[in-house]
Amino acid sequence: MNIDNICYASHEGNEKALPMASGSIHVNVSGQLQDHIQQQIGDDGLYENASEYIRALIRRDLQAWDMLQKELAPAMRADGSEFVAVSAEDVIRRNKRR
Repeated sequence: MNIDNICYASHEGNEKALPMASGSIHVNVSGQLQDHIQQQIGDDGLYENASEYIRALIRRDLQAWDMLQKELAPAMRADGSEFVAVSAEDVIRRNKRR
């Protein structure tokens, strides 16, 4: 499979596409990965071709990274005195109560 012309990606919820390096990236996939891509494209899939599907995956990945960075930003800016040492058991116990 070949992924051509990955030229634009959405970033930080920006509606306008941001230009990226233009060109081609060739990716070889086989087995389950190729089968999965084939299910996502064509008449039965949501995407017209493999390139469209891969670009959508990359956009989702960029959005996930943006969300993670926004979530972690306050902690990264916080003063060390704001942190409390907890054990793994404490975290597991706290999460079970939720």
